Amino acid sequence: MRALLLCLFGLVTVSSDLAFAQMKLPSKAAPAPGGSEVRYFTSIDGLMSGNADVVLKEIRQGKTVTAAVLDVCYPVEKGSDRKDRFVANLTVSGQNLTGSTQSIGDKLPVTVNLARKASADGFEFRGRITIGQAVTEVASTDNSDLSEKEFLDNQTTDDGITPVPKDFTEVSPESIGVRVKLDAALDFLKSLKGQEVELGLSSLSISCDALRAGEQTINLTADPERSAALIAKARSTQGVVTAGWTTGIVEMDRTIRFAAADWRDGDKINKDKIAAAVSTVLSKTLAAKAAGAAWNANTGKLTLTFKRPSEIYPALGLTDSVEVTALVSPDKPGASDRLMLWISSPVTSTIDEGAGPKLNLSEGAGGEEEGGEPEDDNGSVEALAREFKGQRWDVDKAAWK
Repeated sequence: MRALLLCLFGLVTVSSDLAFAQMKLPSKAAPAPGGSEVRYFTSIDGLMSGNADVVLKEIRQGKTVTAAVLDVCYPVEKGSDRKDRFVANLTVSGQNLTGSTQSIGDKLPVTVNLARKASADGFEFRGRITIGQAVTEVASTDNSDLSEKEFLDNQTTDDGITPVPKDFTEVSPESIGVRVKLDAALDFLKSLKGQEVELGLSSLSISCDALRAGEQTINLTADPERSAALIAKARSTQGVVTAGWTTGIVEMDRTIRFAAADWRDGDKINKDKIAAAVSTVLSKTLAAKAAGAAWNANTGKLTLTFKRPSEIYPALGLTDSVEVTALVSPDKPGASDRLMLWISSPVTSTIDEGAGPKLNLSEGAGGEEEGGEPEDDNGSVEALAREFKGQRWDVDKAAWK
């Protein structure tokens, strides 16, 4: 028997026999016919034990319900990220709301039998919903409703995709978003196999939002030198609605901008020269010896490693391994005579590299808490700005200085 879990988002009103792609909601509430009023329940307390994303649309004449549509989205199994959904047009007979349909994804038969009545604190729903062999008893009290205007005002969503950014100060040069129709998503994802690009695993989960909109947003990470070409290719792919840049790892307070002329080899960024220059600067600011530099072919990220004697217990001769991630790109899409360089805060781990048997060290409860303050980089960003004769970002003025 399948358990039904939580996921809440907006409703697109449709007939129950439509597949994944759904009609868009109007931008403004249209008046209901004959002076009727449209009301919505966007959270029915206790419905399916509180584990379903539910929207119930009612059309009322005065206090009498004349028509209703129930839209329910739910995980197909307990703890599953995969969602299914049904949309049932309900027959209204006094206080009883009944209807049947089938789920959109797994094509399971669905029956709805609910009794609805007003209460002192709102509305009460009781009855049962059956999906396949799974029967869910409904006992939901104290539910409040919304006007159509209130409902529509809550439907605004933003996938964060900017098709044509003026520069890379608000979106990240390596981070790509592609919005694709659900029936074309599988083919698009298969087309990424073998390409030098990373796919965000979380974007494979089709949310209730995506099921109702009929569109899925897929997040990719690619070398900034190839991101524009990948976006252009995505836009020409059947079923893709839009593609562009999104927010990513670049934080402007850790970014510098500098003239590109000395750091290019033809029309390509001279990554070896940049890696060497960054490594030299950070060796000084971090008081550590360079121990490695590697560019990620898929993402274009540079990982630099440094080592220095640990001060935590000098007599043990332990070693601090310091890792810094960097990203270099043009400062905007298209042709530009300037480059941007971002570096992460340093991340330090302590290891035993001494001769003979080793201590196995771990970060215990006394270590740095996740989400705590980043490590001090000893002025690394400012030192890089001097080395590259670059500019820092003025957060207050939102401009390069």
